[in-house]
Amino acid sequence: MMAKSKQSSQHLHDRSLHVEEMRLIADLRIMHSKVDELYQVVTNLKRRHEDDSIHKYADQRVLSEDIDRVDEMYMWFLRLKEQNRKRG
Repeated sequence: MMAKSKQSSQHLHDRSLHVEEMRLIADLRIMHSKVDELYQVVTNLKRRHEDDSIHKYADQRVLSEDIDRVDEMYMWFLRLKEQNRKRG
């Protein structure tokens, strides 16, 4: 995890980014694209198929793992949302 530096409180346009900051920005961009990709896949599945069909044809163990992972990510996003609200 990236530690806060003295410079992190400065405006980004007033200084160059450190390597760890560039890595974080790259990781965030990847995350944004993957979240959008997952959203599109799920939206298409919901539009094309009934929930009963999803359950019928899904590998139930894998589907349960996917649901658990999404739940974990959702809780993380909620925590970030709450932190953002408190700062705002």
